[in-house]
Amino acid sequence: MPTAASWTELLRGQRRAVADVGHLLAFRAATVRRRSVTVGLVATFLGLTAGAAVLPAFATGAGSAEGYALDALLLLPSALTGFLVLAIVSAVASGGGRELLAREHAVAYPVSPTTDHLGALLLAPLNIAWLLQGWLLLGATAYAVEGRHLAAVQLGVLLWLAAATAVAQVVAWAIEAVRRTRHGIATVRTLGVLVAAVLVHLQLTGRTGAVLDALPTRRVVVGLQDGFGAAWLATVGLMLWVLLVALVLGAVPAHLAARRTPRDELRVESGTHPARALPSSVFAGLVRTDRGSVWRAVPMRRGMLVLAIGPGVVALAGDLSWSQMTILPGLVASGGALLFGINAWCLDERGGLWRESLPVPPGQVFAARTWVLTEFLLVASALTLVLAGLRAGVPSAPELTALLCTWVVVVLQVVSAAMRWSSRRPFSVDLRSARATPAPPAAMVGYSTKLAVATTLTSLVFSGLARLPSWELSIVLAAPFVLWSAVRLLHARDAWLEPVGRARVVTTVAA
Repeated sequence: MPTAASWTELLRGQRRAVADVGHLLAFRAATVRRRSVTVGLVATFLGLTAGAAVLPAFATGAGSAEGYALDALLLLPSALTGFLVLAIVSAVASGGGRELLAREHAVAYPVSPTTDHLGALLLAPLNIAWLLQGWLLLGATAYAVEGRHLAAVQLGVLLWLAAATAVAQVVAWAIEAVRRTRHGIATVRTLGVLVAAVLVHLQLTGRTGAVLDALPTRRVVVGLQDGFGAAWLATVGLMLWVLLVALVLGAVPAHLAARRTPRDELRVESGTHPARALPSSVFAGLVRTDRGSVWRAVPMRRGMLVLAIGPGVVALAGDLSWSQMTILPGLVASGGALLFGINAWCLDERGGLWRESLPVPPGQVFAARTWVLTEFLLVASALTLVLAGLRAGVPSAPELTALLCTWVVVVLQVVSAAMRWSSRRPFSVDLRSARATPAPPAAMVGYSTKLAVATTLTSLVFSGLARLPSWELSIVLAAPFVLWSAVRLLHARDAWLEPVGRARVVTTVAA
């Protein structure tokens, strides 16, 4: 007799997956240390979203058929496409999405791939890149469209954000399933190089605008401007259909990926590394150990490639000037810290107890971890700047000085903040999974927001200095920034040297 699952059994499985997502969310909420902070974060998120969707409509010139409002309206289709591309890149880099249940916990409490897929979709907005792009899209829409059609268009834009995220999740799971085949890693890397080459070619040949105009997002924007009319209903209905199809279809590649071995993660865990000569000093030995923990981890390598190459290719295609490039080091450094720096001691995991038993001064342990984090951020941002500078020509002295000062300042800002947070709020996480994050989703949003605001404001200051004739001003202004970051880093070192505080950190990450 047939043994295939009937449609009623499949439907029962889908319902169970939805119920499991609710249980996991309740479990996540129960582990929150301070409920008031969570309530504040939710209120802030809703307030910022509402403000981005409404306040620009009251600005001078908003909704006009000319000027900046018209420019914003003409760029809306490209902005919709850009958000979809961002969602795909973010999901692919994290191996299908974020984990609602860590891989280590899933061994004892297994959940279905459908549950994993739905949970990853719910956690997708808890990403600073997703939030900033979403708020920017809502704000541009509020400024571009007429006030009488604002509610209708913004509802459509919100639905587009959801549909684009769901479609990106389907693509990410499909790529993850391919990555886990025999030659999947090489295939995915080759595909990424080809896509980047095509994008650069389109930009160099001046055909980017024609391609963007031919995309269906233009018809989406036109349909949403009809108010609550027939065209609006048809457009919203189409996006809703795409969202529902993507929700269901995403479970298929998720199941395929779950049945295959994660080859890149397995290769790291089962690899052999021949012994090398002993380092010349204790500090060099600590640096070698920490460096191996970072560069051999799958999420670190993937994240660094995306952070270094992605913004660099965008800057290369956009032909940014040297003064505009000052925004890139802060962007890359902030993203790099979110890979592990904000919870730097979690790299040790259970090995932290063994590390603490070694006859090594704790000050050298702190210095080694700080050095490895610094070089990680410097290498990633250096690759971005090299790619961005290929078409920028020869910089002037003020431009080059401002860029280098920005690079040093933002890296020190991020390192000092990350080491403080690592001792203040440690978390026990497993970074062996390609989808792992060093902190819970809500904490990640808070950390990323703080880093993004600080580095962006700093970059804007030095961007203005790059346009001035005197290059000495950048060095003079960078000095207090560097001094302040050094002082804060020393305070973080003092917190690590305190035995009780260090014991709390080690026992937490080793739990």
